Amino acid sequence: MTEFQTVMGFEDVWRPPVRPRLVRPGSLLHPRQPTSEAIRTRLTRVVARTPEVMVKVTGRTRDGAHLRAHLDYISRNGQLELEDADGAMLVGRRDVADLAQEWASAAQNDSRRRIDAPVSVSVVLSMPAGTNEIALRDAARAFAADLFAGRHDYVFTLHTDTPRPHVHLSICARGFAGERLSPKKADLEVWRQTFAQALRDRGVEAEATPRRARGLTRKTERTSVRKIRDRHEDGQGEMASTRRAAYQDAARAAFGGDVGLRPWERRLLDRQAEIRRAYLAQADLLAQSAHTEDRALAARVVAFVRSMPQPDSQRLALARELRAGGRGAEPRRSSREKDRTR
Repeated sequence: MTEFQTVMGFEDVWRPPVRPRLVRPGSLLHPRQPTSEAIRTRLTRVVARTPEVMVKVTGRTRDGAHLRAHLDYISRNGQLELEDADGAMLVGRRDVADLAQEWASAAQNDSRRRIDAPVSVSVVLSMPAGTNEIALRDAARAFAADLFAGRHDYVFTLHTDTPRPHVHLSICARGFAGERLSPKKADLEVWRQTFAQALRDRGVEAEATPRRARGLTRKTERTSVRKIRDRHEDGQGEMASTRRAAYQDAARAAFGGDVGLRPWERRLLDRQAEIRRAYLAQADLLAQSAHTEDRALAARVVAFVRSMPQPDSQRLALARELRAGGRGAEPRRSSREKDRTR
């Protein structure tokens, strides 16, 4: 088979929408020139909608008590073993308490540490339901060793009590050389790619593409905001101020004649148009190939683009929700909010 050809700029479709930083392994955001077969293989995975990994920073602990409570939670109060960087197992609440004390003491004895600096960083590594749990755990072990071994202490454990199997990884924020762990978006992109590769190395199909490369344009809701929304919808609290502001902005679009696109919405549409044109240009190039495999891949790329959701923003989606529900500009209020206005 001839070498796989790509249209100019095609790989920008998969380029993460973040500014790269000097992180390990630093080659992932600025990789060496990939082979033609690597590009073909990744395109095949993407258009097949291979399951996407989730790597999420879920929180940071600020003191020893907070850390111990978190370790108790992920170990199910000592019922689940925690594995450390050396492969040793922490069993029972006594071991968990000793580890929390060790990390907290190291933080307290660090004269350069700010008073509000975290003691640990909590990360969840997750895959969809049905993923092989043992392979997931082994991939998480390799992921943690690749990124943190020799630099930061850490422990992890596998949870299988939810539909999506996931690994909780707790990393000591203070490194062995005194450096502090403070992951940014670029780091998380490297972490996703590293975890996806670790899964593939163990026979689990996994990808780590930016949402926009899959036609997804609305930002995911932050966990803290989602929890506030859930409580509000259950009548147990007020609506989050950010959610209220979003509804008010959407109401102006739904009922107030404010239908013009915002600058960021126009950029969103332009970027999606560029991405979809790049996929289709690549499909055109593949369709001209003399090889049956290339032409078949071209058809799958076209089908993938056609199945992409229409570009959208939260403001416009909420505006449609308000119009469909026949609601006015004010979102549903909690009982406490109603009482204050009586």
